[in-house]
Amino acid sequence: MAMALMLSPAAPAAAFSVVAPGNGKAAAMRRIRPGSRKVVAMADMLGDFGARDPFPEEIASEWGEKTLGNVDTLHRILIPTVSVLSLSRVPLQADPELLSQDDARRLLHKVVGWRLLFPCTHDNQDDLLKLECVWKVKDQACGEELVSRITRALETGAGCGGYVPEKLGFEAPNQVRAQLYSTSLGGLSVNDFIIAARIDQIKTQDLIPKKRVWA
Repeated sequence: MAMALMLSPAAPAAAFSVVAPGNGKAAAMRRIRPGSRKVVAMADMLGDFGARDPFPEEIASEWGEKTLGNVDTLHRILIPTVSVLSLSRVPLQADPELLSQDDARRLLHKVVGWRLLFPCTHDNQDDLLKLECVWKVKDQACGEELVSRITRALETGAGCGGYVPEKLGFEAPNQVRAQLYSTSLGGLSVNDFIIAARIDQIKTQDLIPKKRVWA
């Protein structure tokens, strides 16, 4: 049974004692160590702390056998990505508008693993705002397979409208790079982020190197 304890500072030289609750009344005190402070159980005043005993109906239903510790019970922790919850389900816009850099920064939180390439920087020689993602893969065969999966998903995926990335390919020795932007608009639109969120759903676990776990 759970027991609440309280130090009694008024009796520094008193014996170290424990009072256990019993049917609403304090039970006998047992001396443990002389010269210690007094510890008093407060269960009668505040109630017991901790888990309650199961009701007879709960025991009869065998709910514990069906859930906790049962080998046949499937325990899964699902953590949805932000893209699953939002952009991947949004249809492409027929007439998208050019996004400002501030709007692009906000939408960047809706995709996983992507970054913005700002105009006229060392990794972006053009004057266009771009969206880029780089995947590390095991080898060239895995890189080509990832490119193929992305291409198929965009060509045959529902609502993708045959979207073609401005840049998508394998780069030696072991990475795949994709860049999304709308040349007709001269930058990024919301459609580029929607496509990025849908690319996030493509299976890649079998193509990327396994991470080492040090004990």
